[in-house]
Amino acid sequence: MTAQTDKTLTSSGFSVSQEAPIHTDNPIPTPSSPAPDILRCAYMELVVTDLAVSRAFYVDVLGLYVTEEDDTTVYLRSTEEFIHHNLVLRQGPIAAVAAFSYRVRTPEDLDKAVAFYTELGCRVERKADGYTKGIGDSVRVTDPLGFPYEFFYATEHVERLSWRYDLHTPGELVRLDHFNQVTPDVPRATKFMQDLGFRVTEDIQDEAGTVYAAWMRRKPTVHDTAMTGGDGPRMHHVAFATHEKHNILAICDKLGALRMSDRIERGPGRHGVSNAFYLYLRDPDGHRVEIYTQDYYTGDPDNPVITWDVHDNQRRDWWGNPVVPTWYTEASLVLDLDGNPQPVIARTDDSEMAVTIGADGFSYTRPDDADEMPAWKLGEYKLGHQL
Repeated sequence: MTAQTDKTLTSSGFSVSQEAPIHTDNPIPTPSSPAPDILRCAYMELVVTDLAVSRAFYVDVLGLYVTEEDDTTVYLRSTEEFIHHNLVLRQGPIAAVAAFSYRVRTPEDLDKAVAFYTELGCRVERKADGYTKGIGDSVRVTDPLGFPYEFFYATEHVERLSWRYDLHTPGELVRLDHFNQVTPDVPRATKFMQDLGFRVTEDIQDEAGTVYAAWMRRKPTVHDTAMTGGDGPRMHHVAFATHEKHNILAICDKLGALRMSDRIERGPGRHGVSNAFYLYLRDPDGHRVEIYTQDYYTGDPDNPVITWDVHDNQRRDWWGNPVVPTWYTEASLVLDLDGNPQPVIARTDDSEMAVTIGADGFSYTRPDDADEMPAWKLGEYKLGHQL
């Protein structure tokens, strides 16, 4: 696995180039069949072990709206959504992700999805009446990286609740923003997603060319999904957006008032990558949920790509706050199309946690002043420095 950086501008620990400077020596073959035209990430299907407890977390605490529910499944949506759901909670024996679901531009794009993945030798299934309520003709695949993907166009329309201010809460979640996937070989995954039509917006590398993560988009924001280096395939997090920073602070206050502050894993804070304000939570099964706001527009065809130095303390948190080790090591299992957990393959490249947490003084805020880092910042997160 290799990467190459063509730096054209350097500023505050990152470099800017015109196209993603990521290359792999182990690519997945590019199909001759055209890729489906993906619009955006649309919903995630999560398997949870206690439906009532999970429903209470996502509805009563986070404020997502119930579109429909039965004894085994709850369909939820965010405020600005008009399709049937953004999140499916399904009762099951093991907590995992059943589908990363994307909406495509036309019904004909489902035929393209079938041809694209069939040419790659992937397992492909199609249901004319969909896999979940409110969604029509759908294609599900196990992609070459081991992730369960869904593509659909037809969907039941529901009321967009943007004008229902009588229902809104201080921490209102307005839309599904992105997924984040854990994979052992980030350059290989990035190349495959580029074949699927995704554009890289930001990435993290080191001077040796190791790629630790890449952010990719279809809609004109920083990402619809990200590939994070680690043991995988697994799901790192699913992210919902708010309108403003104060909505995230309100969620923190609510969790504190409910004596649920242990659900906060990391944040609130400001990312360097994406420039977004963030909060990471863990649901009752340990699935990670990010609350996210205020990233930037990326829709122009010549949108510049940002490459961050892995040793820059401000890449993950713009204020240089520590990243807890669980954020690097823990993630959700993903399922195959039969509902069985996919085997997890170990990452063999350097881990981001090891190179930024495992050695004192390995990270910096300003490269030229690395020796002047205060003791409590060395190594980015050291338990001994926190005690």
